[in-house]
Amino acid sequence: MPSGGSRDAFQSAGTRAYVNYVNSLLSLTDTLVDGTVVPPAGAIRHDGDDPYFVVAADKGTATFSDTANSIAQARGFWLDDAFASGGSAGYDHKKMGITARGAWEAVKRHFREIDRDIQSEPFTVVGVGDMSGDVFGNGMLLSRQTKLIAAFDHRDIFIDPDPDAATSFAERARLFALPRSSWQDYDKEKMSAGGGIYPRAQKSLTLSDEAVAALGLPRATLTPAELMRAILKAPVDLLWFGGIGTYVRAAGEGDAEVGDRANDSIRIAAADVGAKAIGEGANLGVTARGRIEFALKGGRCNSDAIDNSAGVNCSDVEVNTKIALASALKSGRLDRPARDTLLASMTDDVAALVLANNYDQTLALSLIERRARTDFVHHRRFISWLEGRGLLDRAVERLPGDGELDERAQRGQGFTRPELAILLAYAKLALADDLAATAFADDPALEGELFAYFPAPMREGFAAEIRGHRLRREIVTARLVNDVVNRGGPAFVWRLCEQTGKNVDAALAAYVTARDGFDCAGLFNAVDGLDARIGGEAQLALYESIAAFLREATMWQLRHGADAAIGARIAGVEAAVREAGAEGAADLGRLEEFRRLGAPDDLAARLARSPYLLAAPDIALVAARAKVPFAKAAKVYGAVGEALGIARLENALRAFATSDLFDGLALWRAGDMIGESRRAIAAATLDLGGDNPVAAWLARRDPSSAIRSQVKAAGEAGEFSVSRLTVAAGLLGDLASG
Repeated sequence: MPSGGSRDAFQSAGTRAYVNYVNSLLSLTDTLVDGTVVPPAGAIRHDGDDPYFVVAADKGTATFSDTANSIAQARGFWLDDAFASGGSAGYDHKKMGITARGAWEAVKRHFREIDRDIQSEPFTVVGVGDMSGDVFGNGMLLSRQTKLIAAFDHRDIFIDPDPDAATSFAERARLFALPRSSWQDYDKEKMSAGGGIYPRAQKSLTLSDEAVAALGLPRATLTPAELMRAILKAPVDLLWFGGIGTYVRAAGEGDAEVGDRANDSIRIAAADVGAKAIGEGANLGVTARGRIEFALKGGRCNSDAIDNSAGVNCSDVEVNTKIALASALKSGRLDRPARDTLLASMTDDVAALVLANNYDQTLALSLIERRARTDFVHHRRFISWLEGRGLLDRAVERLPGDGELDERAQRGQGFTRPELAILLAYAKLALADDLAATAFADDPALEGELFAYFPAPMREGFAAEIRGHRLRREIVTARLVNDVVNRGGPAFVWRLCEQTGKNVDAALAAYVTARDGFDCAGLFNAVDGLDARIGGEAQLALYESIAAFLREATMWQLRHGADAAIGARIAGVEAAVREAGAEGAADLGRLEEFRRLGAPDDLAARLARSPYLLAAPDIALVAARAKVPFAKAAKVYGAVGEALGIARLENALRAFATSDLFDGLALWRAGDMIGESRRAIAAATLDLGGDNPVAAWLARRDPSSAIRSQVKAAGEAGEFSVSRLTVAAGLLGDLASG
C-alpha cells in the first residue's frame, strides 16, 4: 500500500493497472471476423493463428474477471465474457473449493496406496496457511478425520498438540465461514491441552510440554523462525501447503537459488521433512529439486503442477462451455440470464469432470512410478528425444544430468515421481503438437470424446453448439492425449512409432481401437470402484494388468489392424470378441491370482480372460486370410498353440521385465515373430481340411519333430531368458516358412 494512502485508493490504483494490462493484452491478440482470424495491425507474430486467449487474475478473481470481460465485450473481442474465467457469471473457485479438492485427490491417493483411508481414519497434518485462504481453508475441510497439529501464515503460528477431529473440524469450518479470519479467531477452548496461538512478531516463544512432544522439539523456548522450521519438520502424516512461499529446498540448493527471500529464515532441506506425504495445494511450496530429494528418501509427492491443476482445469471447462453457449446466445436459442442460470446449475457437473482428471492423472503417475525401474532406459531416451527436438531443457526443469542418471542405472533406480510428472506433461505437449498437424481429431468415431469434455446438461441440450465448437479439434486431441499418456506412460506412443515406423495419428487410432473395442474403460472403472476396499498395491496390480493388456492390444492394432476408419475398426474388434465368447476362456491360474488380490469374481473372470480375448482379432485375421468362419479358425488357432506350446512362450514374454533397451527390442521382435508364425501356420493348416489338420501339417513340415522338440525345450526347461525366447521365436519362424 502506498505510504499514507487508503485501501480504497490502493484498490482503485490496482484496478486501473489491471485495466491497462488487459487492454494491452487485447491489443496484441488476434480476433475473429466472420470466422477468419485477423491479427492486430503492426504486431510481430512468431506463432500461427490462435485467437484463443484467456486471462485469469491471481487475486480478486471474481472482481477482476468481470472487469476483464467487460473490456473484451466493449472491444468486441470474440470470446465475449469467456475472455476471463470466474466472475459473476462464472465459477467461483473458492466457493467450489476446486483447487483444494483437486489436490486432495492426490493426497488421498498417496495414502490409499499405503493402505490408509484418510476419509475414514484419523491422520495428522501440519501446514502453511490459515482458514481464510482458499486452498488451505478448503483443504482442511475435506476430511472430518483431519487432525491439524500445527500451521502458520504470515501473521500467526497455530499449535494444537492432540486435537479432537470432530471438534477441531467444526471450529475450522466456523473460521472458514467468517468474512475474514486469522488464527487468532480460533476458539482456544476448543484446543487440546497445551495448545496455543502465537504472533510471529514475538521475539521468542515458550511452548507447552504437549507441544514440544507433538512437534518433536529440542526445547520449549524458541524463536518464531525456529518453531516454523520445526513445524515443517514435524513427524506427521501430511504436510499441506496452502499459502504463498517456498519452504522446502534440496540440500544442495542455496536460498538465493530459491528466489523467495521473505522465507529464507524458515526454509528447510527436503531430507528434513518429517511428513510421509506432501500436498502442494499452493504453487512452489517445494522447489523442483526439493521434491526429487524428498521422493528419493521415500517421501510421497507429485509436483505443484499436478496437485493444484484443478483450478486451471475448471477455468478451461468454463471458457469452452461459454464459447459453445455463445452460439446459442447469437442464434437466440438462449438469452444471457438463462445462460447464466445454466452455468450455475452445472457447477457440480463441472467439478466432477475436473476431479476425474485429477484422479486419473495421479493414478497415471502411480502406474508409471511402479514401472520406473523397468522403463528407465525408455524414459531416458525419451528425454533425449525431447531435447533433440528442442522441446525440453533439462536444466530448466531440474532433471538430472547424464552422470547422475548413470549412477541411478547402476543402483537400479528409476526416475522419481516428481520427475515423472514432468515427463508426463512434456509427453502430452509434444503429442498434442504432433496430432495438431494431422486430421486425426476429425474422425467421426471420436465425437464421443468431444461430448465427454462438457457437463451432461450441455451434451443433452446443446449438441449442435458442441459439434460446432471452434476448438472442437483441440478438445478432442487434448482428451485423447491425456488418456493415452495416462494409461500408457510418457514414452508409450513414441516407442510405438519408433518400433513400427508409423506416425502418431496411426498410433492413436490403434490405441482408440484397442481401448474401445475391448471396453478397457469399463475395466478401469471397475478397478476404480475398489478404492479403499482392497490394498493399495493390489489395486495397482489390477490396473497394471489392464494397462499391459491395452498396450499389447494397441501394438497389435498398429501392426496388423485393418486400414479403415476408427469406427469400423472398433466394430471389427467388438465382433471378434463376441465371436470368441467367454466359454472356458479364463486362465485358472490368473483367475485365482486376481481373486487373491481382492477383485470381485466378475472382474477377476474378465481379467483372467484377457489373454484369450486378446487373440480374438488375431483369429479374425486368420479367418479372413483362409476365408473360413471364425469358429473354425479359432479351433485350429488354438490347436496350433497347444501343439507348439505357444501360450507358455507368450505368457513368458508378457511377464519378462528388462531394463536393457536391446533386450526389450529383441523381446518385442520375438513376440511379433511368434504371432506371425502362429497366424501363418494356422492359415496354412486350414487349407488342408480333415479331422486333425494341424497334426497333418506338422507331420509334413517337421516329420522328425526336431523343430517342435527344440521349441518345446526352449519353452519348458529352466527359467526364461531373452536368448531362449528369441531362439524359440526363430524356430517357429523357420517352421512357418520352411
